[in-house]
Amino acid sequence: MANIKSQKKRILTNAKAQERNKAVRAEVRTRVKSAIAEGDASSDATRAAISRIDRAAAKGVMHKNTAARKKSRLMKQLQSS
Repeated sequence: MANIKSQKKRILTNAKAQERNKAVRAEVRTRVKSAIAEGDASSDATRAAISRIDRAAAKGVMHKNTAARKKSRLMKQLQSS
């Protein structure tokens, strides 16, 4: 455990951010799975998945290139099925 007060605070705030980020990533995975299950590129589930991915990138949970890659792979999978 850290002895410095600011480091103790950083440990606490990092833990909070980690929990928040974990929830956002889980939500993205859930939305992507439901979009794939529906199998339609123009469905509400697909729009919701893309929206969640964009929001995660905007909040800094995932990198913008990671978000672009996830959206691209999602659309590619939906177009092929």
